[in-house]
Amino acid sequence: MKILLIRFSSIGDIVLTTPVVRCLKKQLKDAEIHVVTKPSYRTIYENNPYVSKVLDLSGGLNELISLLKSERYDFIVDLHKNWRSWKVRMALRCPSASFPKLDFRKFLYTKLKLGHLPNLHIVDRYFKAVAPLGVKNDGQGLDFFFSESDVLHLADLPEEFQWGFAAVVVGGQHATKILPDDKVVAVCHALDEPVILVGGPEDFARGEKIVRQVGTNIGNSCGRLSIGQSASLLSMASVVLTNDTGMMHIAAALRKPIVSVWGNTVPEFGMYPYLPQDMKPACIVEVKGLSCRPCHKLGYKRCPKGHFNCMNRMDAVFIAQKMREMMES
Repeated sequence: MKILLIRFSSIGDIVLTTPVVRCLKKQLKDAEIHVVTKPSYRTIYENNPYVSKVLDLSGGLNELISLLKSERYDFIVDLHKNWRSWKVRMALRCPSASFPKLDFRKFLYTKLKLGHLPNLHIVDRYFKAVAPLGVKNDGQGLDFFFSESDVLHLADLPEEFQWGFAAVVVGGQHATKILPDDKVVAVCHALDEPVILVGGPEDFARGEKIVRQVGTNIGNSCGRLSIGQSASLLSMASVVLTNDTGMMHIAAALRKPIVSVWGNTVPEFGMYPYLPQDMKPACIVEVKGLSCRPCHKLGYKRCPKGHFNCMNRMDAVFIAQKMREMMES
């Protein structure tokens, strides 16, 4: 059986598809699993031993569809569910299934504060797309696989971090999901543990600013490491403090103790850290009781209300305390 799984983007969403990929391969042992994604994310799937082939959108949608037609798939698992994935499904004309995306319910919840969302993680909603194949969730959580070139070791780090450190993920695609710099600085001051900041090239300048304000026992890896190398760094951390972002899901895939902070988004969207059933859940930190929250299912460049209370009211000492508790548990 040849199965195509579609998930174009982004990092976190792709990591969230990995239980489906694993269960497809393990429960349909003779199945060949192909995935299609955007070029910038293909290495995440290429490192996955359960994936037989990775295709991407580098040549455009029409060229991709032409390539896919030659593969003669038996089933399509659509875990993106947008117009591109719909066009692929229509063009290939083979059995397919998707998952409940809940966009309209999220709209009512964020804009009108009406209704409620099901108490169901998106991973469990993803599994509805493979239910027709008889594939079930094994409860083993997410996967993230490194290439050999991505693996870092404690000996590669400056000496002050070789005895242990906390990782603080400072990046994110949307500003209203990011813990403000002054809160990060306050958390670092409240911790006894050395801290390494994690983020992309766009976070480097912020990281340097935070480092200057904290002063000692802090390093800035933002923009200096690949996604895989950043993940390898997280794997060595004693605890991970993270915004609602892709690195949060990678930390969950690595089975790390996690403290996640939530600004304009809420865990009720079903995107909180997804850990194996036998692990202690992540610690969720959020400012509850705000009438304006959640304001969007993704986020904004700035707070629509101007006050950013969902993050500015965070208690940095409380966050540091929760990080210590997660390290000790």
